[in-house]
Amino acid sequence: MNVFRGLSAFPLTPADADGRVDTDAVKKLISRLSGGGVDSIGLLGSTGSYAYLSRDERRRALDAALEEASPGIPVMAGVAALRTSDAVKLAKDAKDAGAKAGLLSAMAYLPLTQDEMFAHFEAVAGESGLPLCIYDNPGVTNFRFGDELLQRLAEVPGVEAIKNPTSTPEAIGAHLAHQRALLPQGFSIGYSGDWNCPQAMIAGGDAWYSVLAGILPRPCQQIIDAVRAGDHAEAERIDIALQPIWRLFRDHTSFRVVHEMASQLAGLTVEPPRPVLPVSAAAKDEIATALRALPEDMLA
Repeated sequence: MNVFRGLSAFPLTPADADGRVDTDAVKKLISRLSGGGVDSIGLLGSTGSYAYLSRDERRRALDAALEEASPGIPVMAGVAALRTSDAVKLAKDAKDAGAKAGLLSAMAYLPLTQDEMFAHFEAVAGESGLPLCIYDNPGVTNFRFGDELLQRLAEVPGVEAIKNPTSTPEAIGAHLAHQRALLPQGFSIGYSGDWNCPQAMIAGGDAWYSVLAGILPRPCQQIIDAVRAGDHAEAERIDIALQPIWRLFRDHTSFRVVHEMASQLAGLTVEPPRPVLPVSAAAKDEIATALRALPEDMLA
């Protein structure tokens, strides 16, 4: 499988209050994904709390995930860090562990220029030898990859894909066409923001980087399968069934919601890393109601 094509499931990373990863819980989540038939696994993304974990704990999580993942399902690991030298080390760790790609965001404290971000990516790709996906996540990083920067990065050996945010379903077609014209043929253009991604895949996106698939892979894979079969009506039908989940993601953030879903669906006792707090008791009830309303075949 190509790590930059199809459905990439992004699980959370269960850890205690001190950031010690629960490797047994990691394996339990990865087992769900392998059984759900996802195309790839995106470990240590934003949902995977990469920014809250040390280098050693990231490696422990990665080793556990790779041990449990089914053969043929590639793993992409988040390798972002404030310092370029640290990101290089994380990318080398990921490659040594067996990850097929790295997800690199514009993690920063001081605002960075477009030239600084280019040098950062060039160093990580060149020194690690790990294929990279650009993680454009301006809502968190406050950095936006400009068109000129994307064109320059797409020429860097090893930079092979981009994970884009989404705004509205109506904007995706034009955005995708713009990036297709901007970037080289074969460069993977994918999207996150689950509630818009079924439309992104119908429009011709290469990859769906999914938070929901990290805990509930089946309906997301059903959408991908329908799109591949050219059955857009079926993809839209499943998307409509997931609207209560998308509403919860928008209202409470997907990060907080999937931590509670891990408890209700997988029996895991896991909370977000502080200072992030779990969802309220009322929101937990909303999540339970939304899950009960899903067809049984989506929960398997």
